[in-house]
Amino acid sequence: MQVIGAGFPRTGTSSMKVALDRLGFGPCLHMFEVMGSPDLSRRWGAIADRPAAEVDWPDLMAGWRSAVDWPAAFFWRDLADAFPEARILLTVREPRGWYRSIRDTIFREGHERLDGEGAAPHLGALIPLLDRLHRAHFGGGFGQTPDERTAVAAFERHTDRVCAEVPADRLLVYRCGDGWEPLCAFLGVPVPDAPFPHLNDTAAMRRKQDLMRDGHLPTLHDP
Repeated sequence: MQVIGAGFPRTGTSSMKVALDRLGFGPCLHMFEVMGSPDLSRRWGAIADRPAAEVDWPDLMAGWRSAVDWPAAFFWRDLADAFPEARILLTVREPRGWYRSIRDTIFREGHERLDGEGAAPHLGALIPLLDRLHRAHFGGGFGQTPDERTAVAAFERHTDRVCAEVPADRLLVYRCGDGWEPLCAFLGVPVPDAPFPHLNDTAAMRRKQDLMRDGHLPTLHDP
């Protein structure tokens, strides 16, 4: 593991996954890989009730050079300890805009899409883990939508914690729209001669959720 993403979902993690792949830090694990693979869903679902200290992180992350988005980002602190040479990448955005985005995708319809009628059977294995993540950050379980004040407070608390616990020379706080330059400088690689990728706005995210409801396992590149 070379890059550990610590940012919440809906902070540009889909675009960042593609960016890291292009920069040579792939394969990069993202929630869509986990949801698209029965084996990964099973393996991540199996740690839902296990203390982080009992998880074999090198085994779980074998084959991945980087990770962004949940579920890996929830365990950023444990991954940072397990891979002390890895850089920590915290993707952020304006908190209230982030809340509207996650409210209209993951919060509003995520439970139905993962566990509802017609969903791929293996996705149910992730529900206990997602429940753990939601309760830890927002107080309520997966499928419950926190109000804006609660969610924004959790977002800001998480940002403050990462910034306080990670040494400055190991951390990049990356804001949506920053482009290639700060990321490439942080990772010590040349800036590509191509636009920074932009994937998965709210409308695209909801289309992917529709595909999952219908039993199709989408990739980040599906429309």
